[in-house]
Amino acid sequence: METTAFQQSEAGTLGMELEIQLLCMQSLDLKPCAPALLAALHANGHQQFKQEVTCSMLEINSTIHHNTSTLLREMYHCGQLLRDYCHTLDALPCGGGTHPFQDWRERRISDHPRYHDFASEYGYLARQFTVFGQHVHIGCPDGDTAIWLCHALAYYIPHLLALSAASPFVQGEYSGFASARSNTVHAFPNSGHMPAPLRNWQDFQQHTSMLASHGIINSLKDLYWDIRPKPEYGTVEIRIFDTPHSLRHAVRLAALSQALALYFIQQRPSLPGREALYSVYGYNRFQAARHGMDAEFIDACSGQRRSLREHLLLTLTIVRDFASCPQSQTLLDELASSLRAGQPPQYATQAGPAATSLAESLREQALHWLD
Repeated sequence: METTAFQQSEAGTLGMELEIQLLCMQSLDLKPCAPALLAALHANGHQQFKQEVTCSMLEINSTIHHNTSTLLREMYHCGQLLRDYCHTLDALPCGGGTHPFQDWRERRISDHPRYHDFASEYGYLARQFTVFGQHVHIGCPDGDTAIWLCHALAYYIPHLLALSAASPFVQGEYSGFASARSNTVHAFPNSGHMPAPLRNWQDFQQHTSMLASHGIINSLKDLYWDIRPKPEYGTVEIRIFDTPHSLRHAVRLAALSQALALYFIQQRPSLPGREALYSVYGYNRFQAARHGMDAEFIDACSGQRRSLREHLLLTLTIVRDFASCPQSQTLLDELASSLRAGQPPQYATQAGPAATSLAESLREQALHWLD
């Protein structure tokens, strides 16, 4: 594996990737129409839509932004474009971290060498990986800052996961988890978090070179960490999120990620020790996945158990001044208002356990995707 140099980028610049469900307009089950859909989009110059691991999903990639005002406009434009193209194939785009009643055994692996290799290596897990996430990229000036920021943001993994949680149903059953998707991701051997001993870019290069020498990874794409550096983009990539139910909420999460990163980079606040942070990391991550915003978490700074909702409200107050534009402040205020009211931070439908009610709920969810 060739070692990739970290490409310098402007601190706090913003990008986003969003994995989208493709639904059959009649049955609301997943529809393997991504190859035809991408062929049509690419033929007309819409290169921001990308292939994903199975044929019932695709990814929207944003361009680089300085603030969420322009990001929001771009995502709405892409969303409307995708919906229009989907309609020509009798399909609907939809958010959510899992499809509530699809059968993983019916999924088809996309025709790409990387995905064929992925399926060969991971067997049935490759088709079960038909889950949907959001990745947020934050620009960093250098590799050392990127490694430091990965550790700093790890403190907020439970907060970010809980805010995005949008996958309570799996295979037609209520999972009992706010984010069941996170359990699927955790099944892969290179998931989790960046090792605590990595303190700078040289440490990271040595670590990944060692993994490659043992055949554990072939490229940095094989690292499924919740947060990882993306050296070819010059970013830190936050990967913990479920795909939200709406595009607006996806941009809210991007606004919070950017504000947190700018707060850390500009203020360099004191951080919890990494031994303390990562000793409770798995527990906190599980609690957020299980209970969403009703979780409690063990605060690595104080060693005390705290309300995740209350701590997030405090965080929003602190980082609001680091929002990149008035639109970002508005998006952060929307998060705070919903948390104070005890409401879900995003649109979510109510559905019973039967597949028919799940289908009705899913149709309503798809209709609200462009909200």
